Amino acid sequence: MSAQKTSSNTVPASDRPRLPVAMTIPALLIDRAESRGAHPALRVGDLCLSYADLAQRAASMAASMAARGVRATDAVAAMSANRIELLDLILGCGWLGAVAVPLNTALRADALAHVLTASGARHVLVEPVFLDRLDGTGFTGDRWVLGTDTVPRPNFPSAPDPADAVSALDTAAILFTSGTTGPPKGVRCPHAQFLWWGYGVGASLGLGPDDVLYNGLPLFHTNAINALFQALVAGATFVLGQHFSVREHWRRVSDADATVVYLLGAMVAMLAAAPSAPSDRDHRVTRALSPATPKQLLAPFRARFGVELVDGFASTETNLVLGTLPGDRRPGYLGTVMPGYDAQVIDDAGRAVPDGTAGELAVRTTLPGGFALGYIGEPPQPPNAWLRTGDRVVRESDGWFRFVDRIKDIIRRRGENISAAEVEEVLARHPTVEHVAVFPVPSDLAEDEVMAAIVPHNGIPIDPDELRRFAGDRLAVFAVPRYFETVDALPLTETGKVRKSELRARGIGPNTWDAEQSQTGTSAERLD
Repeated sequence: MSAQKTSSNTVPASDRPRLPVAMTIPALLIDRAESRGAHPALRVGDLCLSYADLAQRAASMAASMAARGVRATDAVAAMSANRIELLDLILGCGWLGAVAVPLNTALRADALAHVLTASGARHVLVEPVFLDRLDGTGFTGDRWVLGTDTVPRPNFPSAPDPADAVSALDTAAILFTSGTTGPPKGVRCPHAQFLWWGYGVGASLGLGPDDVLYNGLPLFHTNAINALFQALVAGATFVLGQHFSVREHWRRVSDADATVVYLLGAMVAMLAAAPSAPSDRDHRVTRALSPATPKQLLAPFRARFGVELVDGFASTETNLVLGTLPGDRRPGYLGTVMPGYDAQVIDDAGRAVPDGTAGELAVRTTLPGGFALGYIGEPPQPPNAWLRTGDRVVRESDGWFRFVDRIKDIIRRRGENISAAEVEEVLARHPTVEHVAVFPVPSDLAEDEVMAAIVPHNGIPIDPDELRRFAGDRLAVFAVPRYFETVDALPLTETGKVRKSELRARGIGPNTWDAEQSQTGTSAERLD
């Protein structure tokens, strides 16, 4: 790849938390136990653990797993909702040098069998509700069933010394991608990557030791696990919540006394669409990490809830490469290059494109262990290698990056490339639209037609002809959807991403409105 000028955020040295020299999970726990021993580190329900408690608990859990035959580098899977036992397993594996494999609780059948086989796990921590699914995979290893005596517990009398057993580039966890465009891929995340996550995102959010971070996202998701390490690096308090609920969200964060929360773009839209309530401001939250939030929601969300939404570019395979710092945000932009990383925008051949031109984002890091080590079953990534992200972005002349679309989310219609995200952004401005997903369906002309699935706002009837005219006033004619369908809800993954593969497979149905067939709609000839 050819060179391209980059620019970097800087974080004042006085505001940077101290990282342990070893850059491992046990080294971080030991350091914080020494420096923040009595401070609350973790709250789960009625349980509150200090930093001293947390380090001792991780060490004891490691000893308990070792007594059950787990050794360094062994993969230990878990299929569980957000519970203290799942955190015990993740931190205990880190202490022991084993590899935690938290599994998406939506997996079943062949997909679950695939990730278990791919990870090589011979031990699985499982909630009873998921036992039938595990039975269906043919798994023959150890089953640690929550609520029974089979489960390793953090009350073992002795603990292994992690000093010589674990290194910064050892794999701490295997996190499987969501699999919305293909089979889930297992990402090998080293110890150091989690510490760099905590360091970089902590700087972007302006985290301090008095913050309380509330997370209700599932712990098999990189955002949720990294929220834990953001709290640990900052010496703050992490509160583990349960699944996201629009109705209960602000009450839960208020009960947690949270100052920081973690959302995804779809969750922001759901909260913004909910009826106003006194609880909208009945909390201490001041900022939220909210990747992929539509820019038109940023200002209204802050005005209504008093919460600043913070975006950036990161992925399970990377880290916070593009981000912003407090007081230096730009609505609709991912940010600039964070310290320790490089980014460039390239064409299909890997050549840098000029500023202002859309292309694929490629990233790399100069930090040892700053990125994942690669995918299981594939050769490890060379240090400082460029990684093509699959995201289309634009880099402005002043170094700020703007997201355009996922490359796989591009629709090809009549010789033109259409950004589904751009069409969604326009349609989402219409007052009758609560949620929208735009995707391709087959065309008689051998390319694509554009279809939009719409969730109406507060049940207000959707007028497809009006939406088409609305879009036609704001989009190129070739980008205006031909097909519209009203749906009760969009199919989402457990982490709030729209399953567009499901929408594409469903395609045109009996309730789909077609502009070319409508007797009252805007004619295709006038728009197309």
